[in-house]
Amino acid sequence: MGIRKIMTVKEPCLHKVCRPVEKFDKKLHKLLDDMKETLVDANGVGLAAPQVGILRRVVVVDTGEEILELVNPELLETSGEQVGSEGCLSVPGKYGIVKRPNYAKVRAYDRDGNEFEVEGEELMARCFCHELDHLDGIVYTEIMERYLTDEELNEEA
Repeated sequence: MGIRKIMTVKEPCLHKVCRPVEKFDKKLHKLLDDMKETLVDANGVGLAAPQVGILRRVVVVDTGEEILELVNPELLETSGEQVGSEGCLSVPGKYGIVKRPNYAKVRAYDRDGNEFEVEGEELMARCFCHELDHLDGIVYTEIMERYLTDEELNEEA
């Protein structure tokens, strides 16, 4: 396993649509292992493959209980609405106000190609939508209402 470099918003790979994973092999397993290690090292909640320079539809999400591996994830259902602060490992030190669904249901595959569904509310729904946006070349700064001010950041701390 290894920690990979996290790309910042200026990198072209963050603004491209990712290709689906077709082979569930050792190369995919290595990518997932590295992404999990990178996520933990960066103290993040989610990480998408383009954030480590790989244009494949792969995401890892830390639920607080486990790190979910989502291969070829697809948003099935959303409902409700939440507006709140959002950050990104690819936009270090910045936070913005983003409107997201309050509930999200995702269908994905595990590292061995087995299909499953997962759902989440609040932070998990926000995370699922944020990471799946990365797979379509969208960074939250493109859809946010505005950046948080220094005063607002200090209030949240």
